[in-house]
Amino acid sequence: MHIGHLPLANRLFVAPMAGVTDRPFRQLCKALGAGYAVSEMVTSRKDLWDSLKTSRRANHEGEPGPIAVQIAGTDAPMMAEAALYNIDRGAQIIDINMGCPAKKVCNKWAGSALMQNETLAVEIAAAVVEACATRNVPVTLKMRTGWCQEHKNAVALARQLEGVGIQMLTVHGRTREQGYKGAAEYDTIAAVKAAVRVPVVANGDIDSPEKACAVLAATGADALMVGRAAQGRPWIFREINHFLATGEHLAPPLVAEVRSLLLEHLHDHYRLYGDETGVRSARKHIAWYVRSLPGGEALRQHINRLDDCAAQWQAVADYFDNLGAHMERLPQELQEKLIA
Repeated sequence: MHIGHLPLANRLFVAPMAGVTDRPFRQLCKALGAGYAVSEMVTSRKDLWDSLKTSRRANHEGEPGPIAVQIAGTDAPMMAEAALYNIDRGAQIIDINMGCPAKKVCNKWAGSALMQNETLAVEIAAAVVEACATRNVPVTLKMRTGWCQEHKNAVALARQLEGVGIQMLTVHGRTREQGYKGAAEYDTIAAVKAAVRVPVVANGDIDSPEKACAVLAATGADALMVGRAAQGRPWIFREINHFLATGEHLAPPLVAEVRSLLLEHLHDHYRLYGDETGVRSARKHIAWYVRSLPGGEALRQHINRLDDCAAQWQAVADYFDNLGAHMERLPQELQEKLIA
């Protein structure tokens, strides 16, 4: 599979998630089987480009390509300028955010709110495509099925977006109104796939190898994008890859491997964020890894009281050392709980 002229390792993608899919997380997911990862959303507001938050989101140091950056905004010239800004900093693919349902994004008429204004949505896409064409950089776009149940316009919008040069479309199987509530539906994604010639990526509730297989069958999508199911379980990508290739399940990961993965993830995280921010922002990642594990809740409460990276790292190391003394692999029932 390709995006424009750029080949991808496989058809399993990491979803852009604000506050989650930073460089350390993207690199980890790619190492564990993801073929492609999109950065956290970067604003089109020029006055925020020099902020520490934006510089961290635009950090791709040592990351294997292709490098994809998602941008968000409501002004076509500003979005075009933001695309070029990120290309100058290493982006090889620009992704336009028309899928985020967060109120702080939608209240500014960005993200999935743009689906209410098809004219503006297409204008933004056209401006970004035109700017990126001067650098031979393909443009992709992520959207939802529509604004609300009564206004599912993904198919009509997809045709227009393809017409102005968008080279891949990712569709999350919920409306903006749903947020992340209820179940994702895949009929609209299948309809988008049938309506356009560019690759279509299915997203939403893909949380197990079986679900991945079912969504591919239901939608005919060219690829799958996994988001929340990879939080604390980045090896889900190799599990899905293996199942799609063989029809068989991999054994749960070794406790020793999870220990090594998490501790290296924390080192990378601290290096990116520094001690003060890193120790706080790592807490959610640790909590995701140990949820439902024996003693996991006690560890979560303990690390929430620690304000030192070294102490936090050691607490995690000690926890997994103790866990490894009692079990060789993560329990199979844990895998089932995580996808329930």
